[in-house]
Amino acid sequence: MTTTHPMHTTDALDTAFSRLQNDTFMRACLRHATPYTPLWLMRQAGRYLPEYRATRAKAGSFMGLATNRDYATEVTLQPLERYPLDAAILFSDILTVPDAMGLGLSFALGEGPRFAHPLRDEAAVNQLEVPDMEKLRYVFDAVSSIRKALTQADGKSRVPLIGFSGSPWTLACYMVEGAGSDDYRLVKTMLYSRPDLMHRILAINADSVAAYLNAQIDAGAQAVMVFDSWGGVLADGAFQTFSLAYTARVLSQLKRQGPQGQAIARIVFTKGGGPWLQEMGSLDCDVLGLDWTVNLGAARAAVGGVANGPGKALQGNIDPNVLFAPPAHIAAEVARVLDSFGTPHKGPGLGPTHIFNLGHGISQHTPPEHVAALVEAVHGHSRSMRA
Repeated sequence: MTTTHPMHTTDALDTAFSRLQNDTFMRACLRHATPYTPLWLMRQAGRYLPEYRATRAKAGSFMGLATNRDYATEVTLQPLERYPLDAAILFSDILTVPDAMGLGLSFALGEGPRFAHPLRDEAAVNQLEVPDMEKLRYVFDAVSSIRKALTQADGKSRVPLIGFSGSPWTLACYMVEGAGSDDYRLVKTMLYSRPDLMHRILAINADSVAAYLNAQIDAGAQAVMVFDSWGGVLADGAFQTFSLAYTARVLSQLKRQGPQGQAIARIVFTKGGGPWLQEMGSLDCDVLGLDWTVNLGAARAAVGGVANGPGKALQGNIDPNVLFAPPAHIAAEVARVLDSFGTPHKGPGLGPTHIFNLGHGISQHTPPEHVAALVEAVHGHSRSMRA
């Protein structure tokens, strides 16, 4: 008898796997053996692809792209047409939630996101509340549309669809700073001088993110990911108090099963989170994502767990800049990363598993043919490790 993940029943797992033409990603998330190491890329639908740039030009703007169900579906599927990737990820942005809170999100070409109404004082923070999820209906419609587009004639999805959100702390950084930041001066000033205001923002963000991800699950997402992109900028102690605790609050509210009773995989990625990996191992999630500064073998020993234990699957973690090297060098780095994880889990039951990914998002300057070399190398070398 196969031992199930403690968070998921046998029926939920069977339903999750049986509804997929390619179930390697879901199996790896839930710590079941796979014939090769599955692969997807953060920002895999993006500016490095000429077809994406053409669709964005038609849409007229980034938000025109993200808020249009048909365009969002089109660009989500584009990388899957090019490469044999093992999962799709919803095309959207982490800042849709604070935009729905009324902060006024805009994207100037070449400048990144900006909020018209950042949270700079107590009055602004006191007005903050969990948004009406109907304001984010365009995201849920896109999830449903993508799932429909991924569904084959036999009713199975080609690959699973990942939904996502920014973490409560990462969203707070943008909400207070009003844009990206080099020093996080404004948000850290609030954190240290008015922690009460920061805790209010983070609590509302956590409850908003949980509702947002649950709505994505209801719309058809088979996995959900929390991007704690800026957790690593916090000091020790502050990370646990202002990031980890609120990520845990999100996870405590997430659905374990989808509308058909299938198991939902939950992933947390903290860029720069290596120093707190042991503490992150206690999070109520299935997968921990790692950036390129963490050794996969050491992470496996720390949180990967033993067969039938409470361990985490690991996701990552090649340096995205490796993709600027020639294909032979990419293949060598792929082999090094896969080998650093160690012998793949084989056989029945649960064990340490790995999902290959970048240590952060793909660069817009990446040659598309180098991504093809990466995918080929991951699938090829990981199969040979199981031979």
